[in-house]
Formats: sequence, structure tokens, C-alpha cells
Amino acid sequence: MHGETTDRVTLDTQPDSGPEIAVLSPETVQEAETEPKSRSLAPLRMVFDAARKYPRQIALALLALVITSAATLAIPWRFKVIIDEAFGGGATPEDIGRAFQYLLMIVVILGIGTALRFYFVSWLGERVVADIRLKVQNNLLRLSPGFYEVNSPKEISSRMTSDTAIIENVVGTTVSVALRNSLTAIGGIGLLIFLAPSLTLGLLIGIPLVIAPIVFFGRKIRAVSRTSQDRIADVGAYVTEVLSAMKIVQSFGQERRENGRFADVVEETFATARKRIILRSAMTSVVILLVFGAITLAMWRGALAVNEGSITPGDMGFFVFTGVIVAGALGSLTEVYGDLLRGAGAASRLAELLEARPEIAPPARPERLPVPPRGSLSFRNVTFRYPARPETAALKDFTLEIEPGETIAIVGPSGAGKSTIFQLVERFYDPQAGTIRLDGVPLTAADPAEVRARLALVPQDGVLFSANARDNLRYGKWDATDENIWDAARAANAESFLRALPQGLDTYLGEGGTQLSGGQQQRVAIARALLRDSPILLLDEATSALDAESEQLVQQALDTLMAQRTTLVIAHRLATVRKADRIVVLEDGRIVEQGTHDVLSNAGGLYARLARLQFTNAAA
Repeated sequence: MHGETTDRVTLDTQPDSGPEIAVLSPETVQEAETEPKSRSLAPLRMVFDAARKYPRQIALALLALVITSAATLAIPWRFKVIIDEAFGGGATPEDIGRAFQYLLMIVVILGIGTALRFYFVSWLGERVVADIRLKVQNNLLRLSPGFYEVNSPKEISSRMTSDTAIIENVVGTTVSVALRNSLTAIGGIGLLIFLAPSLTLGLLIGIPLVIAPIVFFGRKIRAVSRTSQDRIADVGAYVTEVLSAMKIVQSFGQERRENGRFADVVEETFATARKRIILRSAMTSVVILLVFGAITLAMWRGALAVNEGSITPGDMGFFVFTGVIVAGALGSLTEVYGDLLRGAGAASRLAELLEARPEIAPPARPERLPVPPRGSLSFRNVTFRYPARPETAALKDFTLEIEPGETIAIVGPSGAGKSTIFQLVERFYDPQAGTIRLDGVPLTAADPAEVRARLALVPQDGVLFSANARDNLRYGKWDATDENIWDAARAANAESFLRALPQGLDTYLGEGGTQLSGGQQQRVAIARALLRDSPILLLDEATSALDAESEQLVQQALDTLMAQRTTLVIAHRLATVRKADRIVVLEDGRIVEQGTHDVLSNAGGLYARLARLQFTNAAA
């Protein structure tokens, strides 16, 4: 199945498959630990680079951070003053009131600063995630279909949701908490040294003991966090796959089996998350034990110092209060570090999407296609293998010359290579051998966008988007007027049901066009191709979803359109290609016959056998 992931993490390439196509896939913990960057926060550089575009918001957020940290440390200092002056005897009510008024003023500043900090860092988090999503989506739209043949779109979609949510938390919360706690811890330690150097020494001795477990556990958490995100992506991909195929699941009575499969995926996700939780719990426990153990010992010594009269009760109260704040800040840094590691894992997964490069790209100096367009196509000795199936050639030494205005029908058994011809014409892939020319210009020398602008495709299944009817119809020609749209709809026999929609062209067609029947969806797709008005028309079983009456009406419209354009028609039902100028018969990626319907029917080859089977069955 295309798009299935493998047990690898790094960007890979498929050997012997022509153009290199990046492979994005989940990593194992072992491989994650072998990469130096997986043991660091380096992948977050991408996130910080995105945030640097907003220096004003960063500056205001940092200013709010400094204010809140300073206010936090000012509170225990005011308690020291209150204890020494207000409770020391001899203080007037005015002195006591003034002391508490200053404390209230600090609390107000802390509240306002916290609100401003929350606003600016949250704004940054949302903005950075929005920018990253836009960059990733922009890059994904540049990648060729071959990329999605070997990389699951469902897994990529999960990265765009779950991983960006983690990054949003990192930018909007984690980094802010880390900076605030770092500032508070540094400022608090500085005040403690100023007030009681000997007592503070005991706390400082414990800091290296706190950092050591953070580094030790952090390396392990980093690898497990990345794997945990992969498992979460698996859950999203599985849900999307099953829900999109719900009719098949229920038709074959596989609800219980799918529920069991989902339970396995969820349990695997839980097991991986449990490893991460155990590691983070152990790290937090060890750090808190060390931090508060050091504080307890320092308080013991401080109580003895107060008893000896070397420091005041206010000094001791300040030391205890500030020590608790410093300990809390250092303890929370362990949690913050774990979140930063998760963010680094998410960032590295998104970076893979950003770093993927399209294997089909415009040349540095693209050759312009001739104007006006002629509509000629030329295949010369083309051999092509799909990246996901490099061992099998979809086309082998394929040569075909198509003149402007000619209608070519391509027939053959399933897997013969018919759809591959369309994929190559649209330059979704490049052949490993041979050349394809459009109006005399090699496709590899032209801009792919200019090539595709001269093509109009009607796929076998009418692909519609979650939008209204107007946007679906004008998808190939966005500046089309309503009059143009109705003309195309009329030619495709779609006008009557479109006018019957509740809001006409403004009617929302549902996800994938679910508000329309299969035949109606196909007629909308045909109208979309008619509206594009390109010199080359690609019809991939364009009338396969229509009933007999609609097929006849649409075929009449297509006959008129095809008379003025070069047309390639893929058809399994041979009755639809009798009028083609030439019928090309494929088998195993090679042309085995070509000619008119009458000539091929009398030749007694593959086409004659296929025609005999179909027409005999139709007559029966």
C-alpha cells in the first residue's frame, strides 16, 4: 500500500528509482539516540528563527518577564521589612500601613506584568505556529505526487496538528516559564548571597547536583518523547484511514477487528507515553529531593544563626521565602526541560517536511513553450518506474507521436500503464529514460506550471473539494465569470442539478462533494475541465460514473470539445473510443497495437479479444 511508513527516521532516498524522493517515517528509540542532535534542543532553532521576525512582541514579553520576576523577588523583601519593622515594636500605625501599601503595590505590578507576559508570549506562540504551518504547507504543495506515494499524507497531516500544538505550547508557555524561572532563580540567589553568604553557600552546592539528573534523564526523555509523538501520529493516521473507509468497514462487518487494531495502536501509544512519564517523574522526584533537602539544611543553619543573633528574624523570613521561590523555580525547570525536549522532537519532525525538496522543479532557465499552443505530444523511448515500485517498469521503451487536434484512445488491461502516461504528461514524474516533448519542448526543460496550464484533466473519480459549487467549477480557471461557469455546466449536462441546489452555485457541496451523487460529481469535474479551456484534454474514464442517458449527453459535448483539441482518452469501455483517430493498445507497459477501431477489430490481436469480450457481454 502506498504511503505506509517504515521504521526509520531520517530523510532517505529510494535507490534505483530515478529522481530522489525524501522518505519521512517514524524513528526507533535506538536510532534517535545515535543522532547527536537528538540529545539537544538544536531542532528548536527553527522555532526561534520564526519567532525572531517579531522583535517588538519579544521585547515586550521580555520586559514583562523582567518585571514579574523582579516583583516576585520584591515580595519576600517586603516581608523582611514588615517583620523587622512592623512586628519589631515601636512602629506606628502609619508605618505599618505604609509597609503593607508597598506590598500591595508590588502585588498589583505583579498581576499586571503577569497579564502582559501571558498575552505577548501567547500571541507569539500562536503566530509562530501559524507561520510554521504556512511554511510547511507551502513546501508540501511544491512536492510532487511521488513524495506522497512513499510518505503517508495522513501521517503528514498528524504532524501538522499534533506537532504544531506542542510547539505552540513551547513558545507560548514553556519558554516563558523557563525564562521567568531562570530570572527568578538567578535574582533570588543574588539576593541570598547579598543577605546571607554562608547560608546561600549550601544552596549553591546543591545546584550541580540538580543539573546532573536533568542532563542524565533529559537525553533519555528526548528519544522517548520523539517516539511518543510518532505514536500519536499513528493514532491520527489510523482514525483518518478507518473513518474515510467506514462504508467498507461496515459492509464487510469488520467493526470489531478495526476496534481491536485501534486498541493496539492506542495501547502502543500509551506504553510509549508511560515510559516518558516514568522518566520525567523520576527526574522531578530526584531534583525536588535535592533542592528542598538543600533548603532544609540551610534553614537549619539559619535558625541557629537567628538564635545566636547574627541575623534578624526578618532576614531569616526573607531567606526562607526567597529560598522556597528559588527552589520552586529550579524544580520547575526540570518540567520545562522535559517540555523543551518534546518541542525539539516536534520541531525536528516538522523540519523534515520543511527540508524536503521537490524532485520535479523548474530549471534555472526554463524554455518557454511556443505561443500560440499547438497541442502536440511526443514520447520517445520512454521507460519509467514508480519510486515505490522501482523493480517494475510501468512503461518500457514507449514511443508515441501525437499530432495537434488528434484524439488518441489508450486501452489495455489493468496495470498496462495507461494512467502512467497521464502522470508523465503532467510531469508529476520524470522518466528514467527517454524524452517527452510538448509542442517540441522537452518537459524537463520547461516550467512544470506552464506545462500543466496547457492541460485539462478529468479523472476517473470526480475529485471535489470542501467548498461551494462555484469554487469547485472554477478551480481550473479562477477568474471565470458565472456566465462562463453556466456555459461549461450546460455543456457537461450539469446545469439542471446545479440550478436545483438550495443556494445555486453558492451551495456548499460537503467534504469531497458528498452532497452530490457520483454521477453528478463526475459531471462537475467535466465542467471544470471544459471551463479550463486548455489545448490538451486528458480524459481518464471521464464518463464511467454516468448513467446511459447522461453519458450520451456528455459524450456529445465532449465530441464537440475534442474536435478542437488534442485529446488523450483512457477507456476500459471500448464503446466510448470507437470514434478516436487512433487507438493505442498497451500491455505490460509496451505498445502492442495501434490503429482505428475497425482495423484493430479485424487484426485479431489483444484489442479484438477485449472488444469481443465486452461487446458479447453487453449483448448478453
